[in-house]
Amino acid sequence: MSVNETLVVNPGDNVTMQCTLTGGDPPPKAVWSHSPNPMPPNSISKGGNLTIRQIRAEDSGFYNCTAINNVGNPAKKTVNLLVRSMRNLTYQITPDVIKESETIQLGQDLKLSCHVDAVPQDKVQYTWYKNQKVIKTSDRIVITKNDLELPPVTSSLEIIDLRFSDYGTYLCDASLPNLPLTLNSSEINISAETVPPSISVPRGQLVITVREGSTAELQCEVRGKPLPPVLWTRMDKEATFPNGEKLIETPDGKLRLENVTREMSGGYKCQTARYNGFNIRSREAAVQLNVQFAPVVEPKFQDLRLPMKRSVTLRCNMLKGSPVKVATAVWRFERSLLSVPPIEQQEFSEYKINSTRRETSGTYECTISNDVGSDSCVFQVTGRAYNPEFYYDTPNPIESFKQFKNYSYLIQWTQKEPGAVDPVLHYKLELKPPNMKGMNSFVVISRDSRKGFLYELRLTDLKIPQHYEVKITPHTVSGPGDSASRSIRYKEHGTCRFEDDKLCGFVQDKYDTFDWIRQSKVNQSLRRTANTGPVMDRSGKPEGFYMFIEASRPRRFGDKARLISPLYNITSRLPSLKTTYCVSFYYHMYGRHIGNLTVLLRLKNIVSQDIPLWSKKGDQGNKWQLENLQVNPTAPFQIVFECVIGKGVEGDMAIDDVTIRKGECLKRQIPPTKAVAAPSSAARHPLSGFRLWLVSFLLFVLLR
Repeated sequence: MSVNETLVVNPGDNVTMQCTLTGGDPPPKAVWSHSPNPMPPNSISKGGNLTIRQIRAEDSGFYNCTAINNVGNPAKKTVNLLVRSMRNLTYQITPDVIKESETIQLGQDLKLSCHVDAVPQDKVQYTWYKNQKVIKTSDRIVITKNDLELPPVTSSLEIIDLRFSDYGTYLCDASLPNLPLTLNSSEINISAETVPPSISVPRGQLVITVREGSTAELQCEVRGKPLPPVLWTRMDKEATFPNGEKLIETPDGKLRLENVTREMSGGYKCQTARYNGFNIRSREAAVQLNVQFAPVVEPKFQDLRLPMKRSVTLRCNMLKGSPVKVATAVWRFERSLLSVPPIEQQEFSEYKINSTRRETSGTYECTISNDVGSDSCVFQVTGRAYNPEFYYDTPNPIESFKQFKNYSYLIQWTQKEPGAVDPVLHYKLELKPPNMKGMNSFVVISRDSRKGFLYELRLTDLKIPQHYEVKITPHTVSGPGDSASRSIRYKEHGTCRFEDDKLCGFVQDKYDTFDWIRQSKVNQSLRRTANTGPVMDRSGKPEGFYMFIEASRPRRFGDKARLISPLYNITSRLPSLKTTYCVSFYYHMYGRHIGNLTVLLRLKNIVSQDIPLWSKKGDQGNKWQLENLQVNPTAPFQIVFECVIGKGVEGDMAIDDVTIRKGECLKRQIPPTKAVAAPSSAARHPLSGFRLWLVSFLLFVLLR
């Protein structure tokens, strides 16, 4: 390939293209590629040669030979490979265009056109026949190959001043040089019986109604000679057919749709094609398809909590359906039929409970039907109180007495939607060790029915290290309501080294930009950014884990990640009885793009409050560093580790060995800050300072 070339071959040929490489140091390598599609499966590339065996029409395209030696820009030559092919031969009958006629008339002009899709298009050869004889041109018979009003390379046979002798059967042949294939048009009969098409919908077929999932057949009748194909489209221009196409061609005017759905309801347009017939304005008609389907109702399920002696109306609405009106509505209470007056044609059904009582509490079901199917609404009507909601969840006991091998726990809860039903009279608490028999019960009298009122119960004499299940059930005049359960687990304070994938109860913040990553040297990415972040955890073991934030893409400057500790209770919330906690952790902030690492104290009052405790910014060296923070929370609290991404990829940060324990932090030993004195008379002996003092004291006594 010294120049870019075009190569035309026949389907089924074995084709070899050779690319000769000259020059280049080091010697280049030839690489073949194909566009717009991948290389054909029947191709073999070896050196500069590319061989395609049994070539197909779909193997046409541009083949590029690129010489590469990784010095400068590659050199490239291209072959435009064309595989000869022909398909879709069509014809058109055009009456006299000048007189804007749509019928064939003697004394007027007539044009027959013939077109085939071919490769290469410009090499197509057309031959016209009349009554099986090749047509010879004359003053009245003109054959052209490129009509400006038609697609390129279309052959037109123009008959000027149509005469009776021009009636007959015409035929068009299309061929390509060197291709052993000829395509023939269907016979085109020109006579007094040749008339333009008309299209209509048969009687009774204007509206087709079928059930969802069945087969629908839409029909349009075409009259005329010749009969053109019928093209179907949907009246909704955005809608498509089930196969995704927007146009379907049928030879007989019948459109068959299998397994119809409700989305296929709507108008369908049929029109005559402007090929294989008259090239005139298309004739059109329309058919309406109605797909019937079962009702869709709401609510599917509704939980109604009501005080006693209240009236309520249950309503089941028909959202969708075809037919759109309710044919029947059947109401049941606890599966027993209810007497409901017959309904008129409407889109809903109602049932009224005049007074809620224990006897009228239960499950009501309304089944709505139309001519196709049915759907049901379910109502759960009850005076049961909603479940309590626990105020917080802490992994640690509030007090432990190891000498007695027991501990205590403070349970706190509020009532969900207390105003929905009658006031809660009391709460029943059941406490038992899991998988063990026996249970302790407690009753807490309700003192306030306001929403958000906080109830408390201190559970004492819990055995170390036993876990317990606690269930709280509210009681109203209607009886017991919904229960809430939770586990109480004894767990001593310890250090979280993130070796467990449960992260010791730490969780990712749902409202930050991205998440922390649990990582070790063993599982870290091989493409991690150099010159930033720790190599191993604080212990220096490759299999040890730590929590890590990655500053590379898709992270951007200012993105935040927050890791939140479990919730810790406090022994007392009285200001005079402060409880001290020590938060201890190791951090690693190494890299020239390090952002901010901040530790926050999150107090869980009625409104959560975040208080900054500590913050570092910028490179702190390639090492793990210890930090101790002492806090005196006044409410249940959590510790939040927040990282903010800096201005670059070398900004990875990490934390490890986090400890949150009750008590003051151990004070660090502070190294001397003053320079050590050089040897002198005052520093030669450990007693030299004492001797100097003694001499001074004796002189003071003598002078007195």
